[in-house]
Amino acid sequence: MIDRRDVASWLQGPSGRPAATQDYPGQRLGLAPSGPGSIGRFGRRLVGLLVDWTLAQLVAWVVFRVGWGDPGAASFAPLGVFAVGHLVLVGTVGFTVGHRVVGLAVVSMSGGRPTVAQALIRTSLLCLAIPALIWDGDGRGLHDKAASTLLLRMGEPD
Repeated sequence: MIDRRDVASWLQGPSGRPAATQDYPGQRLGLAPSGPGSIGRFGRRLVGLLVDWTLAQLVAWVVFRVGWGDPGAASFAPLGVFAVGHLVLVGTVGFTVGHRVVGLAVVSMSGGRPTVAQALIRTSLLCLAIPALIWDGDGRGLHDKAASTLLLRMGEPD
């Protein structure tokens, strides 16, 4: 029989281990508290996402003549454009247009640009939306954790 203590222990996490405290997101990962090399914060991430989504909408409208509320299967065209653009750009140069505008770049946890496999995992989960909306104390979304990537601040864009 399951009682309240079983559920409470699950919700509280593993016992016998002190909770890790950190003063800023990314400290546990050895990252800078701010500036280049620090975790990309929510505001920058959101603006970058909005830039990328707006560009995907524009491309879908120009190429497929769909977008901005069109009904039917064609309404997935902007998501497809977003996914392909994200996959190609993150998998090759390490950032999307939106990332570059706000001074962010995707890097692998092992250092350097993400691999194509990491970009594919990250893009697939990002397109599902929910994994990107759940993040840990370091500011990493589930899509970044699953792909072993980080979204870091780089120097200000040129």
